[in-house]
Order: sequence, then C-alpha cells, then structure tokens
Amino acid sequence: MKRIGLTVRAMRTISAIGATTGLLAAVAVATPAMAVEGNAEAAASKKSMCIGCHGIPGYKASFPEVYNVPYIAGQNAKYIEAALNAYKKGDRKHPTMRGIAETLTEQDIADLAAYYAQAK
Repeated sequence: MKRIGLTVRAMRTISAIGATTGLLAAVAVATPAMAVEGNAEAAASKKSMCIGCHGIPGYKASFPEVYNVPYIAGQNAKYIEAALNAYKKGDRKHPTMRGIAETLTEQDIADLAAYYAQAK
C-alpha cells in the first residue's frame, strides 16, 4: 500500500469537510421548499372556473362519465393544494380538472385553496 503523505491535521480537515458536506446534503433533502402563501381575497377573480361545479352541493357532471362533484367549501387548504397539484402533474386523471389545473400557477393554487378553506 502506498503512503499518500497527508498529515494527521490534513486528514482531519478532509474528514470534517466530508462530514459537513454530507450534513448539508441531508438538510437540503429534508427541508421542503418554501410554501407559497395563499390569499383568499386574490382568489375572487380566479374562482369562476371552479364555482360552476364545486359550488353546487350534490352536483353531478357527465364528462367523461357521471361523476359526483365534491362541494369544496370548507375543505382543508393543504388537501385542495395537493389535489390540484396532482391533477396538474397527471397523477389524478379527470380530464377537465387536468386541463384547468395545468393553467394554474403555484400562487393561483395557494389562493384558491385559501379561499375554499375559509368558504362556508
């Protein structure tokens, strides 16, 4: 085995740098991205695309099949955000919702979620 010729101090420094780099990488993976703050008032101009279906208790849509549309007033904001993001990514498959969600920005989604969470 060939000796590299590093001093004990140099080896400790390299070890500390490696440990710090590993810790920073672990923190970066564990820390979620900054969430966008929703503004319920800003959703006033955005909710028109939702209210026709989700604002009518017991409403049923017939595309692509008969579908019981949930009334979402009072629903948890995080749930609404997760659902809209899932439609946007294609994880949820309803074509109308996918088409609408694809047009929404992160801010739009946060605003709509805030609006419907506080709606009665």
